[in-house]
Amino acid sequence: MTHAILELAESAPDAQLLVLPVLRLDDALTISAPPGLPDLGPSLEATGFRGKSGETQKIAVPHEGGVRAAIALGLGDGSDEEQARRAGGALARAAGTSAVAIDADALEPAIRQAVLLGALLASYRFTAYKSELDDDALTTITVVTGDRDRAAAENARATTLANAVALVQDAVNTPPNDLPPAALADIALRVAHENGFESRVWDEQQLRDGGYGGLTAVGQGSSRGPRLVRLAYRPEGAELHIALVGKGITFDTGGLSLKPAASMVGMKFDMAGAATIIGVLQAAAELGIQVALTGWLCIAENMPSSTATRPDDVVTIYGGKTVEITNTDAEGRIVMADGIAAASEEHPDLIIDIATLTGAQVVALGDRTTAVMGNDDAWIRSVVDASRSVGEPSWAMPIPEEVGDTLKSPVADLANMRSGNRSAGMLVAAAFLERFVGDRADGSGALPWVHLDIAGPSNNESAAYGYVPKGATGVMLRTLIALLESRA
Repeated sequence: MTHAILELAESAPDAQLLVLPVLRLDDALTISAPPGLPDLGPSLEATGFRGKSGETQKIAVPHEGGVRAAIALGLGDGSDEEQARRAGGALARAAGTSAVAIDADALEPAIRQAVLLGALLASYRFTAYKSELDDDALTTITVVTGDRDRAAAENARATTLANAVALVQDAVNTPPNDLPPAALADIALRVAHENGFESRVWDEQQLRDGGYGGLTAVGQGSSRGPRLVRLAYRPEGAELHIALVGKGITFDTGGLSLKPAASMVGMKFDMAGAATIIGVLQAAAELGIQVALTGWLCIAENMPSSTATRPDDVVTIYGGKTVEITNTDAEGRIVMADGIAAASEEHPDLIIDIATLTGAQVVALGDRTTAVMGNDDAWIRSVVDASRSVGEPSWAMPIPEEVGDTLKSPVADLANMRSGNRSAGMLVAAAFLERFVGDRADGSGALPWVHLDIAGPSNNESAAYGYVPKGATGVMLRTLIALLESRA
């Protein structure tokens, strides 16, 4: 496991750190403690503990003639699920031991589930390349309850979500020497096999023969060829079909439009969109969500070489539109164009693409807020609402008509980037992608489409915060699951 595991028990194991949830109600502390313990409020107050959400304080409590270690966990007034998730994250970091026990019956169900999920997410560790592991990393959370059936179901849901996020984080954190396009495709195939999905993979020759000019152009500079993966989850009785298209650039040098050396560090994260889709399908299947999903993973490595695509080249995207390459470092939109065009042929009810697409997203919205754009205001609002419900900040941004006009090319249908003009780069990239969204089956207009730019939020370069660890975050997976559940 790459995060802590949840276990069930009817009493707290003596060897484990006892977690005491604390609410602050009517300006007084309310402590959830096992029977037989004295009122701990005065001693906690004396330490300066006020019960604020996420506040922690280690204390000793009476136990069988001696004492045992405990940790007080502040939850504020116990009404905010996002604050409870963050408190769970604070618990995971503050525990300083491998195992804790928490009285699940002492909290409202929604708050209890939020605390546990936050603790699982915050306990994530990527250890595949570590020769020495942390001795004090949280590995086990024992849920003490008298209602094992209910708790087992809640634990299973929290574990499913944490596992899916960890799958994304593991893939994104993996060094690029060990994650070429074929290896990322193999992860998708493994998840498909384990969950009974339909699956198909196109290799470089099949992509070339099939007219996937975007993936071919970006991937041809690498000795490790591109891949397109299609996954299909088809639950019985589903009435809604959503296509998910993900950017999977396993490493991005910028191609012949070479990035500065410092800007290449961290470019293993450029496949986070594709990895997120694998995780979403895995979680949707395990949760039994009644929405049909088709995942399109657009996977390539963007390298400079004698075979690399050149600025001034013209490539033909799947479906026939031609693109003049003005900057090979704007490669994500090229591979995504193939995926969006292919997804459109199946006429889904909605296309959602997710990509670490532009540095301009970070400039506009920072490191934690995902940009949401598209052609359907109702679906955009639904995505933003879902993101807020699970604590993953997002913000709707426009695609002004005049922005798309700047992509005109004298030799092709459009250019992949405006030469000499860096303004509104995030919006320009979205305008480019919109050109490849197909029409509804009845010809009544374009298919509904939402674009998620996760360039900043996909990677936490700073210290851990809330329930978000350092490194890959798995951002927007829980948002997409919440969206699917709201429409199932």
